[in-house]
Amino acid sequence: MVKTNDIILGVIAKDLKKSPSDALVIGVAQGSDGPVLLENPLSAKAAESVQGSLKLLGVSGAPDQSHRLPGLPETGSGILVLAGVGKLSEDGTIPEEALRRAAGSAVRQLAGVPSATLAFPTASVTDVAAVAEGAAMGAYSYTEHRSSKDGLKDPVAKVLIFTGVDAKAAQPALDRASVLGRAVNATRTLVNQPPSHLYPESFAESAKELAKGLPVKVTVWDEKRLEKEGFGGILGVGKGSTRQPRLVKVEYAPAKATRKIALVGKGITFDTGGISIKPALGMGDMKSDMAGAAVVLNTVLAIASLGLPIKATAWLCIAENMPSGAAQRPADVLTVYGGKTVEVLNTDAEGRLVMADGLVAASLEMPDAIIDVATLTGAQLIALGLRTAGVMGSDSVTSALKSAADRAGELVWPMPLPEELRPSLDSQVADLANIGERNGGMMTAAVFLREFVGKNGDGQQIPWAHVDIAGPSFNNGSPYGYTPKQGTGCTVRTLVAYAEDLLAASA
Repeated sequence: MVKTNDIILGVIAKDLKKSPSDALVIGVAQGSDGPVLLENPLSAKAAESVQGSLKLLGVSGAPDQSHRLPGLPETGSGILVLAGVGKLSEDGTIPEEALRRAAGSAVRQLAGVPSATLAFPTASVTDVAAVAEGAAMGAYSYTEHRSSKDGLKDPVAKVLIFTGVDAKAAQPALDRASVLGRAVNATRTLVNQPPSHLYPESFAESAKELAKGLPVKVTVWDEKRLEKEGFGGILGVGKGSTRQPRLVKVEYAPAKATRKIALVGKGITFDTGGISIKPALGMGDMKSDMAGAAVVLNTVLAIASLGLPIKATAWLCIAENMPSGAAQRPADVLTVYGGKTVEVLNTDAEGRLVMADGLVAASLEMPDAIIDVATLTGAQLIALGLRTAGVMGSDSVTSALKSAADRAGELVWPMPLPEELRPSLDSQVADLANIGERNGGMMTAAVFLREFVGKNGDGQQIPWAHVDIAGPSFNNGSPYGYTPKQGTGCTVRTLVAYAEDLLAASA
């Protein structure tokens, strides 16, 4: 069972003492002449005293900086927290993502404190939404396999946002933030699960568990049904493991749906590389190779929770890539769902094989757009680093995803699909090979996936995009902003925003 860290979110407009919390958080920005205390609910005298002490306290206003001071009697809180928000915009305002990260950082670093009031400047509902989202994502921990909770700190359970925005107007933003926080945190927890506990069958059961109470239909293909119906990509990758593969379809189909999207996710619960085995160093991180499937699952569940009038279907392509006497070999040929054949030249290029099955299956339902999400290539890290996802595909979808990511506060960057890469995927014995040109490998992988995107009723390829999250899905560095170590839950918010934007454009 996958547990999520739910948080209670609310707003307060005045008189902090009537709604006391354990900690009051106020913002500090990096000004041109030093740290600047931002708008806050302190009395003028108290605010002046704090401002005058910032440099002495070593407060700079840098992102992720947090200083705790004894609480002031006038606030009703035992702790006063000075939280850095970074540099202001040219017009003197705080960017929404800076608010989101500052709130998430403050709440993350307040673990062990039951409740907090966040008093960042929030002039609009979108500002309140950013603070609420940051708080919901900052209140996360993963302790499921600890034998003892000694020394562990529970995440903040309740957050009030001090704002002049009307509580009634702010409530939808708080509700949406709660849904997004739950979806992101559930994705993180799935990614953080050890491969001893998360494998194809248990992943499918987790999908059912997370979907309980929501108006979604979950269908699971076991190994027998996969073989009967010809899902050769998923079966080929899963052959080497004693844990048999699964395909999971999660469908949200409201009666008033006006658009239809399909999301396909790579779900390799552990990736040794198979016969083309990976180096041992760092292989433990390969428990995260199912992040794409976790993302698309929780995106559809979030869309269902929000009640958006859009049909959204997630296809979770799940297998464990292991070496054994039964594993597929380099030079094997497999038949993907729909009949296209692939020569497997490298068994460590397995994600594209399971995704091929999912893309074909998704295409048969002729959605308005298909988006696949995968921790697909090491080349993504080389090209775009650890925090920026690569987006490739149809211009109409990639540009919309970039806009949605900007609104959600996530980092994505569109990349091209050069036509000269396609011949490198030619095979001497099959329709195509699973590896091609090494240079620009992120794009070569996307060119491979494009071969399995079907056509719509007009005979044109269904609008499609591929999102490579190999770097940003897993954080091996220090926590930052609302992002913890290990699973990050990236791309969920972007995909939900994409669905909302698609509906807005067709209204």
